[in-house]
Amino acid sequence: MAIFVTGSTGYLGSYVVAGLLSGHRSKLNLLVRAKTEQEARERLWRSLQLHFEFPVFLEYLDTRVCIFGGDLTSERFGLSDDDYSALVETTDSVIHCAASLNRKSEKQCLNVNLRGTLEVIQLARRAQDQHGLRRYSHVSTVAVAGKRKNQAVTEDEAIDWERSDYDPYARTKKFCELMANRLLPDVQKTIFRPAIVLGDSQRPETSQFDMVQAVHFLARIPVLPLRPYDRIDIVPANYVGKAVVTIHQKDQPAHGIYHLSSGRGSQTYAEITDAIARVGGMRKPVYWPWMGGAFSQTVNWAANRGGSVGHAASRLKVFWPYLDWNTVFDNSRVVTELGEAPAKFSSYAAGLLRFSRENHFRYPAKPWPANASVEKTAVGRARP
Repeated sequence: MAIFVTGSTGYLGSYVVAGLLSGHRSKLNLLVRAKTEQEARERLWRSLQLHFEFPVFLEYLDTRVCIFGGDLTSERFGLSDDDYSALVETTDSVIHCAASLNRKSEKQCLNVNLRGTLEVIQLARRAQDQHGLRRYSHVSTVAVAGKRKNQAVTEDEAIDWERSDYDPYARTKKFCELMANRLLPDVQKTIFRPAIVLGDSQRPETSQFDMVQAVHFLARIPVLPLRPYDRIDIVPANYVGKAVVTIHQKDQPAHGIYHLSSGRGSQTYAEITDAIARVGGMRKPVYWPWMGGAFSQTVNWAANRGGSVGHAASRLKVFWPYLDWNTVFDNSRVVTELGEAPAKFSSYAAGLLRFSRENHFRYPAKPWPANASVEKTAVGRARP
């Protein structure tokens, strides 16, 4: 039997897969969008090389991983009858990480987040009906809390259906939680809601740069249109990955919903920028919160321009509502469960920004080694 994981080639999904492979003995069923098995293996290598050297990766791939080549939004993932039956028969729990983070595209969010989650839930339903499912874990987001200002939100207070949402991403993720609860009433479920996932507290390398570019853009502005003592809830990816893996593998987690966040320990903008300036040799910014309206208009204008400035501005435009809401998410549940709080963003922000700038906000991925075995069989059910 195996854990079915979606989103394994994504940033957060790579942490979950790496944690399961290195810290547990479970086999994994991985859904990977690819036309051949070798293409799927190479996509996994690009994602997991952030965590493993190639020989270790290949050993795990050949002994612990079963690849199912399919598409999250296709009926039964586009698998053949035999492959889908094999997936149902061998899946004993589910970790659904895959999602569209395209906050500007309602179509993309509807297709991937809603249609994709429905397919995963149907897979879980069939596994539960056939042989029983140990757990269904769903990676959601704190953004399901909708529009907030100056609050500290607990897990049970987060969803308020009368409250407006910031974007299609938040709205669809809220409905995904509802679908899981309504359609899998007899399955043990764990909902994980990460806050702003940014970097790794144990190393400067990252392969996800959208939010990093927004922070980089802000770090280079001498005047910031923010309130210096507002808090921003940032959590490192390694903490989120550890939480998902650890709690999913527990027989009886204490709760059904966890905020994976810095909570009331979230730092203020002043604390973060002071730390970046001190370590990175940059000048501290001046805070003029009354410039918020004009700044937002400028960002909207710059986002329509070309080049690196326009690209960074477009990222900032998407994340701006979450930078300006001064809202944090209580994390006492996960801190109790793990026995540790997440690292402060200021402790690793300078290294993260330095790595990102030096690599022009692209991860220097290594290609599949030329001397490694090459397989060109059609993707379906990989070797058990």
